[in-house]
Amino acid sequence: PGMEGTAWEWGGCGDDVQFGYEKSQQFMDAKSKKGKNDIRALIDLHNNEAGRLAVRSYMRTECKCHGLSGSCTLRTCWRKMPHFREVGDRLLERFNGAFKVMGGNDGKTLIPVGENIKPPDKQDLIYSADSPDFCSANRKTGSLGTRGRVCNSTAMDTSGCDLLCCGRGHRDETVVLEENCLCRFHWCCVVQCRKCSVRQELSLCV
Repeated sequence: PGMEGTAWEWGGCGDDVQFGYEKSQQFMDAKSKKGKNDIRALIDLHNNEAGRLAVRSYMRTECKCHGLSGSCTLRTCWRKMPHFREVGDRLLERFNGAFKVMGGNDGKTLIPVGENIKPPDKQDLIYSADSPDFCSANRKTGSLGTRGRVCNSTAMDTSGCDLLCCGRGHRDETVVLEENCLCRFHWCCVVQCRKCSVRQELSLCV
């Protein structure tokens, strides 16, 4: 990577992504390889590789200039891993567009479910079973549902009522709670508190 008229050389301490890639294969894939004819194992192996590629395929080059008075007569360049935020954002995008697959008859291949769907590539994430509906109580999955859960009426994230209540809405309720208050330290060595009643506004999923 160079600027015209500027010499450059590889140097510095580049991130050894290949070493990390191989160690990750040994550590993450060992258990799944034992049952590699099982669809769960095949999916785990595929998604593990997609995670590694989200790092290895997006290595970036960084350079430092050398020369008198800030001139760039020589540049030293090295390879660095992408920022973890970038890796996470990339994997989240893949997660949101994950492919549903089923096992092939040979027990070694995965086939996309649905018509006219292109096969997932190595960087796509895949799954075989739909996630259970955690909005409603379900003894089979162990889900208690979200009815009656405390939520945040102003938050836009997963703690917010819009998401946590699964579109059912929420109600506001005033409750009276007892809290420790007016605590004092007595020598030695006891902390004594009084009980105070506190009114609190809560938002609850309906």
